[in-house]
Amino acid sequence: MAYPSQVLAAVRAAARAKILPRFGQLASAEVTAKAAFDDLVTIADVEAEAMIREILAREWREARVIGEESVAADPALRDSFGQSGWLVVVDPVDGTWNFSKGLALFGVIAVVAEAGRLDYGLLYDPLRDDWIEARAGEPARFVTAAGQVRVLQTSAERDPSRMQGYVPLVLFEAEAKRAAALAGLGYRRISSMMCSCHEYRMLAQGHVDFVLSGPEPHPWDHAAAVVIVQAAGGVARFLDGGVYDITRRRGVLLLASCEEVWQRVARDYASLA
Repeated sequence: MAYPSQVLAAVRAAARAKILPRFGQLASAEVTAKAAFDDLVTIADVEAEAMIREILAREWREARVIGEESVAADPALRDSFGQSGWLVVVDPVDGTWNFSKGLALFGVIAVVAEAGRLDYGLLYDPLRDDWIEARAGEPARFVTAAGQVRVLQTSAERDPSRMQGYVPLVLFEAEAKRAAALAGLGYRRISSMMCSCHEYRMLAQGHVDFVLSGPEPHPWDHAAAVVIVQAAGGVARFLDGGVYDITRRRGVLLLASCEEVWQRVARDYASLA
């Protein structure tokens, strides 16, 4: 099935038409808050998601397309993620806070699942027009705008004092935030881009060693990375040991470069499970 090219084409078209023209050009009325004052949505999020859905409705009629903004508008859509048939889940602008402030650190995430089984992940950078992608059981690939392809492998680092990771402290409540900050003291560098797309791109390319999610593992943020990081040699499980499930609503997801690193980081951050 050629659907990965259809998903990629829809994402690239929406980035060109709806995302890039808005970058650095947003009016105040085009940025609003959702559940929290810093949980933002812009007109680019809404219009890009709509365009991706419209394109795929024509090109791949068998698939349902559900995006982050669709779920925000109708939370009941979240209940359908494990149903039979093909599903495309999209984060139209991942890193919206960065995007809305003119910070060039945002991307588009798409994942394809069939009856809840992950089959394809895409992490796309609109500014560079390059992407990382993988199908389940195949290698993870970095593809440039010119079509050059590089197969990816996760980091070989095993010394915790040299390891680097991303931990979104802002997403945890006070006690968990404090515990997570202390757990990171044994590593070389712990930070957060507040952009899952680029954090997972860094992990898949071997530039960092692990990424933790917040306590709500939204599929539009993390499911594509599960496919890609595993394809690059990494490991993806919840801190409680559970395998990734696109229907799961709670739990901290840990993606790491290998099993040894996963075990080490899971032990240090066990209090978050």
